Amino acid sequence: MLPNRMNLTRTTEEQLKKLKGYTGVTPNVSARIAFFRSIESDFRYQGQEAKLDGSLVLDKYTWLGETSDVTELMLKMYYPELDTKEYQQAWAAHVEDGIASIRTHKSCQEFSRSL
Repeated sequence: MLPNRMNLTRTTEEQLKKLKGYTGVTPNVSARIAFFRSIESDFRYQGQEAKLDGSLVLDKYTWLGETSDVTELMLKMYYPELDTKEYQQAWAAHVEDGIASIRTHKSCQEFSRSL
């Protein structure tokens, strides 16, 4: 469903990298957290295509880890009509939405308390 190689917008990627600098949490792990924070907040992808121009192009398993099945099932449940490219857009939109709620944490302890 999701492609094997994925990336995010440059802005989202920069926020993930900045969060890593403050907390030590890697971009792939913080992207997983951001995705599920977005799902919990009732954000819904509206079909707006974003330019996924980030330089951090990782394989699906690295981005999603053990959450890959759940992530894909959530996307399929919320957006049953999308194709592979649109699923990547939806995933990226959810990560972008979710990072907004966690990008300002300045330490790992502060970050973990917010979860």
